[in-house]
Order: sequence, then C-alpha cells, then structure tokens
Amino acid sequence: MRKANHALFVAMIVSAVATAPAAQGQTSEARAREIFKQLVEINTTHSVGSTTTAAEAMAARLKAAGFTDVRVLEPAPRKGNLVARYPGNGSKRPLLLLAHLDVVEAKREDWSIDPFVLTEKDGYLYGRGTADDKTMAAVFVANLIRLKSEGYVPSRDIILALTADEEGGTNNGVKWLIENHRALIDAEFAINEGGGGVMKKGKYVTNEVQAAEKVYQDVRLEIKNSGGHSSLPIKDNAIYRLSAALARLSQFEFPVQLNDITRAYFQRAAPAQPDAQTRTDMLAVAKEPMDAAAAVRLSAQSSYFNAMLRTTCVATQLNGGHAPNALPQVASANVNCRILPGVPVTTVITQLTKILADPGIDLSLVDEATPSKPAVLRDDVMTATETIVRSMFPGVPVVPMMSTGATDGLHLRNAGIPTFGVDGLFDDIDDVRAHGRDERVGVKQFNEDLEFQYRLITALSK
Repeated sequence: MRKANHALFVAMIVSAVATAPAAQGQTSEARAREIFKQLVEINTTHSVGSTTTAAEAMAARLKAAGFTDVRVLEPAPRKGNLVARYPGNGSKRPLLLLAHLDVVEAKREDWSIDPFVLTEKDGYLYGRGTADDKTMAAVFVANLIRLKSEGYVPSRDIILALTADEEGGTNNGVKWLIENHRALIDAEFAINEGGGGVMKKGKYVTNEVQAAEKVYQDVRLEIKNSGGHSSLPIKDNAIYRLSAALARLSQFEFPVQLNDITRAYFQRAAPAQPDAQTRTDMLAVAKEPMDAAAAVRLSAQSSYFNAMLRTTCVATQLNGGHAPNALPQVASANVNCRILPGVPVTTVITQLTKILADPGIDLSLVDEATPSKPAVLRDDVMTATETIVRSMFPGVPVVPMMSTGATDGLHLRNAGIPTFGVDGLFDDIDDVRAHGRDERVGVKQFNEDLEFQYRLITALSK
C-alpha cells in the first residue's frame, strides 16, 4: 500500500511538471524558486525525513525536461540518491556537480516560522536547508534544465549527484556511490559546497574557493560513580566532575597552525577587509614567522578566523543522571572536534585528556575520522571563478580557503576525484545560520548564485 501511494505521488509530480502551463515560458529564476520551495518543503532530516522523496521529485523534473539518464539509488529506506547525466560530446572527461539533500534536525518550537515551509520575509528565504545545502541542489537542477532547453552541448558529460547522509547517519550517499557505483559518478573533477561569498554588514568581501577542509571527529566523554539517594549528597558527583572538566575545556585554545591554503587565504583576503587593523593582522599571520599577537586579535575578533587558525573542540551535547531524586550514576558529553589537516587524531585525544584533567573520565571516539589531503587548485576552475566574480561582483577577490567544517568532498578527494567548493552565494560571516534556528539565504543572493553557477557550469564544460 505504501509503495502504491509512493508511486502515485511520483507520477503526480511528473504529470504536474510536464503539463504546467507556465513551464514553457517560465523564467530561470521562477523555475529555480519553484524547485527550491519543493526541496525545502520535503523533510529530509535523518530522524523522520526522506532523501528518497526529494531525489525522486528532482528526478521527475529532470525527466520531464527531457533527461533520460536519471537514476534514484537507495542503499536503505529513505536514503535515496539522485544521479543524472547530461551527455556531452566526449572531448573531455566528465564534470561532477555534487550537493546533498539531507538536512540537520529542526524543531518547530525553536524557530520563529515553520522550518519546512519556504518563507520569504524581509528579503530573505527562510527554511531548513536553505543555506546548507538545498540552494546548491536547486540551482544545479534548475541550471541543467535551462541548459537542456537551450540545446547546449557540453564538451564533457555533466553528472549531477544529490545525495544522502552528509549531515550524519550510516548511509553516506557519496561514500556508497563510490564503493558501489563508481562508474556513475567518476569524473575529472567535482564542484561541491564549502566555498562561496563572504559578506560583512552587507558588503561583499571575498569569494572563497574551498580546496581543503578540517577533519570531523566526535569524542564521547563519560564518567561513572555509584550514585545514591539525593537526600545524601556527596562530593564525588558525576555531573559536577564532568561539568568542571568541560569548563576547563572551554578555556583552552589549541595552538595556531597554518598550512599553504590558510596562509594564502589570510594573505589574499587581507586587502578586501574593511577594517585597517584586520588587514594588518591578516598579513602579519601570513608571514613566517607569524605574528602571535596578530593571531590573538584575529581569534578574538571572529570565530571564523579562530577556526581557520587552529583545531577546535567544543561540547555539543550533555547528558547526566537517571532520576530527579537520585545522585547521578553516569554523566556523558559529546565533544565535537574539527581538526586541522595533517594533525593526527591521537594527538588531539592526548591533548584533551590533559585538559580535562580527570582520570575518571573515559574518552572514546564516535566513529572513525576520515581525513583528506588538500586538493591542488586547478587553473581552469580558478580562472573561470575569477572571471565570473570579476564580472558579477567587481572588486571582490577570489581566495583559496580551508573549510572549518566538513563536506562530502573528502570522500571524492580520497577516491582520486579532485573536488572544489565553488559557489556564488554570499552570506554574512557574522550571522551564520546553517545548522541553526531561522536558517536563511537572501533572495538577491539566491538569484545571483543561480546565474553564477550557470556561468560556471558552461565555462567548465565548453
């Protein structure tokens, strides 16, 4: 019964897309907004959502536009991945466009609006996944449909992959596709999330190309004791001890370490900074030897600069006790570490053990980290990006950068497919809402990104 209903739902999507009167004369922006709305309003959280539903909805649109090589591959229920191919003339190896369909959890009570209804307000589009990563997914789908309608013949096949479990879960779509369907996504190189534009107080400052990323590692902390009746408190309280250790962690900073990508970032991004002291400090940390005082000022000024300069570990979840009238027998916490490339996880665990300074706290890794080497920047990617940025956003420099977060680009790079985060979407560095409440993107910025990616895809597939 569920399968029959699901099939009917997909058939209705295909019919609606194929027969909608506005489809023929629809502007590129209107089409992209319609696709964006559909994606945001399909719940793709790990807990109750379905990337399969989103993948099939996008597959229906592509098929209605004339695409024939379109597949939805599902390694597990609700964990579908879309792979579609736009055939070229074969003179060059394929280009892969990657975006993920899944989103982090969002509770209605935490938001000022329904996170799964695309809402336009005050020049912004609100909804879970708007910034991470459904704008990119919608823009890719809309632009491939536009190129198809224009009769564009690329020099290389353009492969679109919209995948599951980038934000967490056991069915990471990119990893699964590489291991089980490598031929479908094999490419000379890939364009992915992770890069994009930086705004400060409405001013476009830099456009950043991601060529490296930090290593994601969760660490579980746990402490146990005998517990007892809450009317007879003792000093050895699991919650107190864990809390004290986390307070020590909150005051600690890992040492500053730069690599080739981050040094180039601070050097090239410095001239675009609106504040003179920031410009001076960024150039000072890019020098060898580094100016330690400049690093301190940059770290205090911006969480983004701080995360670019060092490994970070932060408590993200806390649990303790089993009853309101009993002493806690167990207290635990999750500490999320974002580790600089090249720094061993064991080194970070050793440092955490010293910081926590409590032999009763057990540290264990949650899953195994997957590091990846930085990609070597390609001339064609950088030239195309610089040309488009110069045309669309005059005066904004293009700079290489290391993502402070993690993306699925790491799986592609480890599989030998160079991957770059390139995007035309500008976001306020001082008001980052991805993964947070009232996630949003600007209407103007969404439309700019649509045009940016159109130009990028064509420039890289001529």
